[in-house]
Amino acid sequence: MVSQTVELLKKEIPLDQESVVLAEDTVNGLVLVDIINGFCTVGAGNLAPREPNSQIRGMINESARLAKVFCEKKLPVMAFLDSHHPNKPEDPYPTHCIIGSDESNLVPELRWLENEPNVTIRRKDCFDGYVGSIEEDGTNVFVDWVKKNKITTLVVVGVCTDICVLDFVCSTMSAKNRGFLNPLENVVVYSRGCATFDIPLEVATDTKGALAHPQEFMHHVGLYMAKERGAKIASEVLIGARFNI
Repeated sequence: MVSQTVELLKKEIPLDQESVVLAEDTVNGLVLVDIINGFCTVGAGNLAPREPNSQIRGMINESARLAKVFCEKKLPVMAFLDSHHPNKPEDPYPTHCIIGSDESNLVPELRWLENEPNVTIRRKDCFDGYVGSIEEDGTNVFVDWVKKNKITTLVVVGVCTDICVLDFVCSTMSAKNRGFLNPLENVVVYSRGCATFDIPLEVATDTKGALAHPQEFMHHVGLYMAKERGAKIASEVLIGARFNI
């Protein structure tokens, strides 16, 4: 039934994806959203997958591969890590990714990023990495990062496609359109580098406060809404004419 619904959704709101070629004569930046244990590692926390998940595994592999290329080319990378204070719940979700816990750390496949000089780590305590980058004095770490590195194209990967990734993309597109992120021109969401979680209807029905969240359905919706906001949705990302990353 779910697969039939997903197929109907894709028929009603088809999503055209493209092969995106990143020019090597401009600065390309990579943003990794919440690829942390608390959302991606089996059994790691309240919002972690309960069993191995192919969409999440594929997202980790593609994100790690992309990050490796960006680091080899010494291109700017920013990683958002969901990190909450224990006394500040994030409704409607249960306690998760508490600061200082391993839940709020990068997955093992990406921990090496912490030692890379071109990588900026930003812990955030809200869905939206753009908002989570605002400092007490009103400055914005993400905005400053874009401007300092003169980034013209931004590639976004991570979790969850329809929540933290989408929120960040929406805010970034609005800020770009207002001229707050010059010289940024393009925001690219790499579909295979994104994933979301899966809560079937029958599970949500038996769980107090839970909302149904069919994975493939919501992944498609998240990508579609990002495209509605003006982001490019990429089925593959390339640097230069021949180099497929």
